[in-house]
Amino acid sequence: MTLGFQGLPVRYVECPRDAWQGFSRFIPTEEKVGFVRDLIEAGFSHLDLTSFVSPRWVPQMKDAADFLKALPPPRGRTYLAIVANEKGFLRALAAANLTAVGYPFSISETFQKKNTNRTIKASWPLVEGMVRSAQGKLDLVVYLSMGFGNPYGDAWDEAMVVSFVGRLREIGVREIAIADTYGVASPERIYRVLSRLVEAFGADGLGAHLHSRPDPGEVKAKVDAVIDAGIRWLEGALGGVGGCPFAGDDLVGNLPTELVLPHLVDRGFDPGVRLRALPDLSQRALALKAKYA
Repeated sequence: MTLGFQGLPVRYVECPRDAWQGFSRFIPTEEKVGFVRDLIEAGFSHLDLTSFVSPRWVPQMKDAADFLKALPPPRGRTYLAIVANEKGFLRALAAANLTAVGYPFSISETFQKKNTNRTIKASWPLVEGMVRSAQGKLDLVVYLSMGFGNPYGDAWDEAMVVSFVGRLREIGVREIAIADTYGVASPERIYRVLSRLVEAFGADGLGAHLHSRPDPGEVKAKVDAVIDAGIRWLEGALGGVGGCPFAGDDLVGNLPTELVLPHLVDRGFDPGVRLRALPDLSQRALALKAKYA
């Protein structure tokens, strides 16, 4: 990206948490902090960093509080942590430097139980309580998993997604990222779902968290589907590392940042990140995977 580039605004969330959470070996806290400091230096301002969940389920994030405390103050940046229950939410409220919490909410009953050990019905009062308690303290983001289809056989259609988002809006959730949890949705379906949501609610506060195979054509086609639908909030991870641990396909990972950001620039958007830094950061992300995954 050239100095003084003035492209259209876009919100890009880099997701170390999603990249690291499935690694079998623990990354030392100071190594995590060093990597994130370099992300900040490169211009990344929206970061999905960690989670407050049981260390029995995600041991990689057992250092969440210490990790956040060791980071530079946000100062206009977004630092987000995922929570799955009341206990995790309370820990997040007490954490240093945190600016946002994310709750994974699924249209699929099967996946909601698998992912949070809670039914959809039981999740609604939890989210309502977080909306009230987070007000004035933390931003709340709901990640709507299975937003582009459901491989578990539970009922799914586009109207259900619109209805789900509508109910979230009614209870006060303003930030909602629609997730292609298993990376199986076609660009055409991504475009259709997001277009219906934009038509119903407008684009403000709507995002897309997609997974993909590491094929540049597939990645760019999915990014194009998001942008063409009117959405200006995307998420990914350097090296395409991470993704849903339940997907069962080692080739499906997060959107690779080093492919997404130059493509966004080509389309006239300014992600605010130094593109020259991406090759080195991508190699470091892959080195962390090789060392700890």
